[in-house]
Amino acid sequence: MQVQTMHFKARAGSKLADERLQQNLTKLSTKFVSARASAVRDIDFEATRAALKERRDRALENLDVWLETFEREATRRGAIVLYAESTEDAARLVADIARKHDVKKVIKTKSMVSEEMQLNRVLGEMGVQSIETDLGEYILQINDNEPPSHIIAPVVHKDKEQIADLFAKTHNKPRLTDIPDMTREAREVLRPHFMSADMGVTGGNFLIAETGSVAVVTNEGNEGMCTVMPRVHVAVTGIEKVLPTLEDLATAMRLLPRSATGQTISNYFSLLTGPRAPDETDGPEHMYFVLVDGGRTGLIGGEFQEMLRCIRCGACMNHCPVYQKIGGHAYGWVYPGPMGSVLTPAYVGIDRALDLPQAATLCGECNSVCPVGIPLSDLLRKLREKQMERRLRPWSERAALRIWGYLALRPGAYGLFTKLAVRVLERMGGSRKSIARLPFGAGWTGTRDMPAPVGRTFRELYKAQHSHLG
Repeated sequence: MQVQTMHFKARAGSKLADERLQQNLTKLSTKFVSARASAVRDIDFEATRAALKERRDRALENLDVWLETFEREATRRGAIVLYAESTEDAARLVADIARKHDVKKVIKTKSMVSEEMQLNRVLGEMGVQSIETDLGEYILQINDNEPPSHIIAPVVHKDKEQIADLFAKTHNKPRLTDIPDMTREAREVLRPHFMSADMGVTGGNFLIAETGSVAVVTNEGNEGMCTVMPRVHVAVTGIEKVLPTLEDLATAMRLLPRSATGQTISNYFSLLTGPRAPDETDGPEHMYFVLVDGGRTGLIGGEFQEMLRCIRCGACMNHCPVYQKIGGHAYGWVYPGPMGSVLTPAYVGIDRALDLPQAATLCGECNSVCPVGIPLSDLLRKLREKQMERRLRPWSERAALRIWGYLALRPGAYGLFTKLAVRVLERMGGSRKSIARLPFGAGWTGTRDMPAPVGRTFRELYKAQHSHLG
């Protein structure tokens, strides 16, 4: 997926004006938010979160050790482990595997890392057909390879009617609007691909060091078809996904489905270890792991290392008031929402994602729901500070903050300035008591009026109230 973060403001504006999108995005609060709130009541969320946070930190603090352990155990069980420093390297490795095994068709499960790699494009350029089998990803693929707008529900921005039109156009069949009938139609289209594919590519929710396994979590069962049917299975995932033990995985699985979709457990959970043994009847003949750095090691030991704890549940974006109004496409890269506003600058460069750290109210809701306790709002503030230090923000913004900083350090001057400001703003409000155009505040008054203050500061009002009571 190409980086288009520089178009955030324009895209956000168009998304806000899209009434159909606004209606579709209500599913976030009516489905995901309420379902999560119900699911976490079954457990001691704070204690479980603290336990998972500690386990993820332990893995990251000794990441090289656990990756070496994973490689040793996976290799001992017959798999081949490959490392990719960049996403381009990762795509090339998968292409080399396909070439080595004379692959003509690949079936894929949902994988955000493969989006980073632009894997479908790379495979297509070498003449290999790549079919998305996750229903949401399949819908996007047949819609001119549209990128996902959510890491868990990639097609959350579309409604049933839009998908019905797309199916009728693509499948050349009568238009269906009953959801079970539509999913059956998709199954009928995808089943021949499952049966004829040479290679399956999956993501990996977690890597288990002690067994050399990959854990894959889905709700549709397509992951089983992608790993059992083809003769080659390739799992692509970030190096930060490693967990030391199966006990760590058990803790993670208490929180991942609850945080992602509000389920106590996902419909399908696979723990895949090595290729098919001689006495086994199913599974791939060859199994590969492609472990991707793609900027991740650059966060180790730094201010943003906590971001590597992320388990890609999507809870932060489900609860984010900004994401709830603009959806995922406005963010312009693989990862949207609060987690994407931190990860994207870290992976592609802060100078290529200038608006993303600003795309948050800093309300802290993402912090409260994150299952691994990532202080996302704090990390976003740090990114804003770095932008200011590197003079990447507009001069007017930097000047305004310098003025505010000067006044904030001098209470007398601050009090005098605010007394003057509220009186000027009151006069600007006139009889309507609202300001339609505010100098240096067009970002606010361009779309709404600003209520005019009453002409006295809070300190003046407070003093007057207490004097009256006295």
